[in-house]
Amino acid sequence: MKNLLTLLSLVFIVSFSINLNAQEINTTSEEIPQNYKKRSPIYDYSEKQLNSVDTIPDFVSRSNKLKITGTIYENDGVTPAKNVLLFIHQADEDGNFDLKRHNKKRYVKHRGWIRTDANGQYTFYTFVPGKYMFGNELAQILPIIKEPNKPEYKIESFVFDNDPLLTESCRSKIEETNPNRILKLDKKEGLFVAKRDIILGKELEIYK
Repeated sequence: MKNLLTLLSLVFIVSFSINLNAQEINTTSEEIPQNYKKRSPIYDYSEKQLNSVDTIPDFVSRSNKLKITGTIYENDGVTPAKNVLLFIHQADEDGNFDLKRHNKKRYVKHRGWIRTDANGQYTFYTFVPGKYMFGNELAQILPIIKEPNKPEYKIESFVFDNDPLLTESCRSKIEETNPNRILKLDKKEGLFVAKRDIILGKELEIYK
């Protein structure tokens, strides 16, 4: 009964989350921007407004549900950064990127957007992605950041503490530079929870 109530509350979040304070152009307008096909997917949200909570498609139906929370800080690592866009996309539970097409532009189905609140905080409801069966890469969630009045940029991916491919040498290398990358999963009331703080300007893209 407790798990049922938890699931119902999660469905409520999916259905009634209201997005506020959007500023960038999105694809709901009748006129498609000239750079639409080439621009970063961080601008391709369909919501008229964004807030600090978003839910990845298929969240409710997935078995390894995951709630990621965190705070985005300014470069000093102390001051919360408000109105920052964070975009993530990921593989499905089989490790495959489910590709779709909209206005002749391909995109990853399992994706989401948030805009941090006044305290720099954000939440994603998603699921633990799988590892591609024919590869040896870590399971990961891929993020892009957009600070106010600055170009967007990719940051280091989210990886998972329980990933069997996260060897001791790989773990040590990550922990030397940015231990926040490693999501440590705790299971509470039917879903995994993890925390991922981000310091603007401190994380460099390491994937292509």
